[in-house]
Amino acid sequence: MKKIDLHCHVIQYPQYAPTSLRGQQILSVEEQLSVLDKLNTEIGVLLPCVSYESQWLLNTNESYKSIVDANPDRFMWFCNIDPRMGEYSSKTDLSFFINHFKSLGAKGVGEITTPLYADDPMMDNLFYHCAQCDMPVLIHIAPQHGDTYGIVDDLGLPRFEKMLKKHPDMKLIGHSAAFWGEISDDLTQNMRNDYPTGKVKEGRMPKLMREYGNLYADLSAGSGSNAMMRDPEYAAKFLTEFADRIYYGTDVCSVHNTFQYEFDVFLIKLVDDKMLSRENYEKIIRKNAAKLLGIE
Repeated sequence: MKKIDLHCHVIQYPQYAPTSLRGQQILSVEEQLSVLDKLNTEIGVLLPCVSYESQWLLNTNESYKSIVDANPDRFMWFCNIDPRMGEYSSKTDLSFFINHFKSLGAKGVGEITTPLYADDPMMDNLFYHCAQCDMPVLIHIAPQHGDTYGIVDDLGLPRFEKMLKKHPDMKLIGHSAAFWGEISDDLTQNMRNDYPTGKVKEGRMPKLMREYGNLYADLSAGSGSNAMMRDPEYAAKFLTEFADRIYYGTDVCSVHNTFQYEFDVFLIKLVDDKMLSRENYEKIIRKNAAKLLGIE
């Protein structure tokens, strides 16, 4: 069964773009297609970057729509909405923008990385309009303002819980080290941007998943793969319990990344070792995303 990758980034014109301070560059379209092929992935979902903080390169909704149009059999896309756009107000009609891009084929909103608190009135407004437009929203959680990027929440994710409770019709897809670190209750503030190791003792995030049916999870990046691979036994239990609300993704941002191949082997081994059923594996790598994206 071919996978669907819910978390991809590319650059449309690499010849004009700067590298990061680490000397790396986001994948070109051709490089991303190569990664998809190596992982037996049919469709990659492109997530634009439109909030400038901590980004050295912005990728607009318009550029990603253009890439999807040129590669309709390999890519789909989410639009990205900065909650400050328009009038820089918590009363901006963000449905106007979301529905515009939805009419052009966008299947969701994200990856949201704006450095506002999760319960800031402008974030609240964005979540409200995502629910109104029936568009899932994929977010990157940050542990603090500055020296990182993303929507800010405190240890234990109390601000996101407030939003999950206030907007029950909003489908929120969680991602980032600060999100996945909450899988275990040994997380501390100074570990929230790292990849914790060791056995998992159930933390706040699985409890939120259990309590709020509108919270979903994106397995992408080193953060998602680390959260699973640090404790295979707990990973199997987690993936089994929440198999209907977990999406496979990679978030490969450089040709130097290799974690995605190691994680692919890990998931297959869980199935081979009968720790994860084939049915649940297929939900995670394809069927859940296919339902979200309207793919038969």
